[in-house]
Amino acid sequence: MAEIKGIYAITDENLIPDISLETMVEKAILGGVNIIQLRDKYFSFEKRIERAKRLREITKKYKIPLIINDDPYVALESDADGVHLGKEDLGANEIECFNKIKSLLKKKIIGISCYNSLERAITFEKLGATYVAFGAVFNSPTKPTEIRISSLDFFKSAKKKLKIPIVAIGGINSDSYHLLLKYKVDAVAIVSAIFNGDPYLNAKKFNSTFWK
Repeated sequence: MAEIKGIYAITDENLIPDISLETMVEKAILGGVNIIQLRDKYFSFEKRIERAKRLREITKKYKIPLIINDDPYVALESDADGVHLGKEDLGANEIECFNKIKSLLKKKIIGISCYNSLERAITFEKLGATYVAFGAVFNSPTKPTEIRISSLDFFKSAKKKLKIPIVAIGGINSDSYHLLLKYKVDAVAIVSAIFNGDPYLNAKKFNSTFWK
């Protein structure tokens, strides 16, 4: 299974025109990004599969994982490495839904959004999640209403309680990401600080050697 570690870049349709998807993602990878998540909120199911397959060719080339946001069926159809799921993706009966997705995707990556809840992370680790994501860490331009974690010390508690990789997300940029390194988070998830502008130059501002 692919490693969840380093700079975790998340695509955004508002920042990346469809025609530029492969170019911008490849630039981000060349700049030092270690993981790509395709987040498509507005395209049809068929278009999302097509876009995922396009990115799969690039991530295979560079031997890094491709994660699909929200939709395990797109992950399955595109042969992506896995899926990332939030509360809205799992519905009312989260545990039953998670187990069905785990059965569907077999040994693929399943990441879970845990917001500011360590208890939620512990639950899903026991169920077999591959990694968990916490945030927003800082004010996020992508999700301005997202609930913030209480403090960065939250990650100290999370590292003590969890064995699976921990991803920090929300408002992280090249000036603030180093604050998370002393808490030994496994990856930092970034949207606008990578894809708003030149992805190669933006990614170079994050020193990926910290995770090596």
